[in-house]
Amino acid sequence: MLLRFAGWLTYKVIGLDPESHLGGAVNFFIYDSVKIISLLFFLILIIGFIRTYLPQHKIKRWMSGKGVIGNFFAAIFGAITPFCSCSSIPLFLGFLEAGIPLGVTFSFLITSPLINEYLVVLMLGFFGWKITAMYVVSGLLIGVISGVILGRMRLERFLVTDLIERRNNNDNNVEEYPTFIRRLRFGYRESTSIVRKIWVWVLVGVGIGAIIHNYVPQEVMEGIIAKTGGFSVPIATLLGVPMYGSCAAIVPIAVVLFQKGIPLGTALAFMMAIAALSLPEAIMLRRAMKLKLIAIFFGVTTAAIILIGYMFNFLQRILL
Repeated sequence: MLLRFAGWLTYKVIGLDPESHLGGAVNFFIYDSVKIISLLFFLILIIGFIRTYLPQHKIKRWMSGKGVIGNFFAAIFGAITPFCSCSSIPLFLGFLEAGIPLGVTFSFLITSPLINEYLVVLMLGFFGWKITAMYVVSGLLIGVISGVILGRMRLERFLVTDLIERRNNNDNNVEEYPTFIRRLRFGYRESTSIVRKIWVWVLVGVGIGAIIHNYVPQEVMEGIIAKTGGFSVPIATLLGVPMYGSCAAIVPIAVVLFQKGIPLGTALAFMMAIAALSLPEAIMLRRAMKLKLIAIFFGVTTAAIILIGYMFNFLQRILL
């Protein structure tokens, strides 16, 4: 329904050509902007409502005391949520405000766009069960290990000041919500507060994503990757980072790259980078964290994807 609305507004009301780059970019921008802002509002409202039932200081203490187990459960939860990198941010922000350890929240943010049920179905059809199973395990490992590393670096000081204050206030939050309406009002206040602060970043991020998605030819990326030899994995990963799209939408591109003779790990690293790390995501995260933390997050995750890519290349003969 939303997709039809975006198409109607772009091609019927505005009158752009559906075959043009501009028409595709505007349609992409309208659809993803409405989708992400709507998700942002309703997911944070729901999270805020649920938080009124939960003693946040106890949850924080429980998850902090579990070490790697906390990262593992966050990664599993990310794997079962069907979101792209930008759509995962509402839940990520809710976890941060609830006082959940930063490394645990990163495990969710990394894994959520990398693994989901429709991607698994697509990969089963294109690559078979061995590669699909290995991909799922690798995605979880990236989320868990990267989250653990980021958590042990103690980077909370690089969150923006108002977010740090809200996390600290949540530690001592003992407010009670005796009625359903009061709980709902709390969720609504949380949701509107965050949406008002981040909506501009969402539009800027999606706008950049729309330009890249519709104006950067796929053939250009394929040609660059094909000529890089032993450095194909890091170069494919770095090429994928500025791009934007859901991992499931990128599966056909990974298949084409592989069919053209590009190593399996290189093709999958390109797909992972597009899904887990995007320029629009970085712009949206700027509202919650300082540039140094964004750079560290991208750097650690990029390194993990590169290692996984080389592992797939090494095991390619066994997996096929």
